[in-house]
Amino acid sequence: MAIRLLVLDLDGTAVGPTNEISPTVKAAVAAAQEQGVRVAIATGRMYRSALRFHYDLGADCPLLSYQGALIQAPDPTNPSAAPTPIAHWAVPKPQALRLIHQLKTYSDTFGVHLYIDDTLYVEELTPRTETYAARSQVPAVAVGDFREFLPAANAPTKVLALSDQPEAISQLLLEMKEVFSPQELYLTKSQPTYFEATNPLAHKGNAVQFLAEEKLGLTAAEVMAVGDNMNDFEMVRYAGVGVAMGSAPPALQAVAQWVAPSVEADGVAAAIARFILDAE
Repeated sequence: MAIRLLVLDLDGTAVGPTNEISPTVKAAVAAAQEQGVRVAIATGRMYRSALRFHYDLGADCPLLSYQGALIQAPDPTNPSAAPTPIAHWAVPKPQALRLIHQLKTYSDTFGVHLYIDDTLYVEELTPRTETYAARSQVPAVAVGDFREFLPAANAPTKVLALSDQPEAISQLLLEMKEVFSPQELYLTKSQPTYFEATNPLAHKGNAVQFLAEEKLGLTAAEVMAVGDNMNDFEMVRYAGVGVAMGSAPPALQAVAQWVAPSVEADGVAAAIARFILDAE
């Protein structure tokens, strides 16, 4: 069955070390669109951080941000216009507070970010947070102790812990999966140094399924999804054509139909050529 929806992760997939989408990938996406394929971004990034890539890529579907926890449709012609809300699955406050309490037991091992109403909140500004904010092109707002701040705030869309040590993030993921059940939080790594927690319903697999089946009237067989890390696992497994980037962990490659070249080698363009352009 022909592919009618192409879903792309950003970092490590469509976006490389330069924090930009290459001309080769943009040309391949445009060629797919000329054949009637719809294009969507599914990313762990904030909506505000992902928006420029939506326009740069020429995506024509709602933007799936925060691992799919927030789905909004940008204005087709005006990046400054308010988006159309479609779906939002926030982290229940009790679970968010429990997780923050758990993270506090690790002292200064992890930096912690809260994302509320598409704003990045931190307890204090640190070099690690400033580096993250610069790459995301989104300012960080320091609010002091989250345990005092969160009870009066809205429920967060996502909680993120980051570290300079990938092994610390891997260990944290294992330990938090012992503390929180899948019915309480969806826990994953979006990058080797990022631990992410969202609503248990909020992961890319559910978001892509919602977009494909509920909004576009498509089946999984008509979807191609491309990703590079474990937060892409569910959407790659869901899609009729699931593609893992060459840098992807073995567990993601195992559920993919094909392993693409690296982001530096424009693996997304290679996947589009193989499964969409050459399939005609």
